[in-house]
Amino acid sequence: MEIIQEVALAIIGFAGGVSVAAGTFALITALGIVPRLAARMGVAGHVYKLESVIVLGGTIGSLLSVYHFPMRIGDVGLVIFGIFAGIFVGCLSMALAEAVKVFPVLCQRINLSYGIYLLIFMMAAGKFLGTLYQMYFERK
Repeated sequence: MEIIQEVALAIIGFAGGVSVAAGTFALITALGIVPRLAARMGVAGHVYKLESVIVLGGTIGSLLSVYHFPMRIGDVGLVIFGIFAGIFVGCLSMALAEAVKVFPVLCQRINLSYGIYLLIFMMAAGKFLGTLYQMYFERK
């Protein structure tokens, strides 16, 4: 009976993981993040390769989070990983905000006609400071 429960739990967990991953990659695709980044980087002809690398990174990240492989990357490796993770989250959140037209509505509500770049900069600074606070002051 215990084996049946374990198998059922594994199937449910796998199905949940697949659905969350599919939703994440569908959101990235629907927002058009990859073609925009490729155009900005000047590698628009290599969008397929870029998408393949993103899927590969998601797969490797999922495997690392499930199986907890020990990785000795040191402080420098951790900083590099943090920078890339922050870039990804920033691109995703800004693309989502752009897709749902957050900034025009916000600027209209607060009567902001100049300084939109300051608003975006302050949002990024807030995320950065919040991350620093969480990393250094909320450790247990």
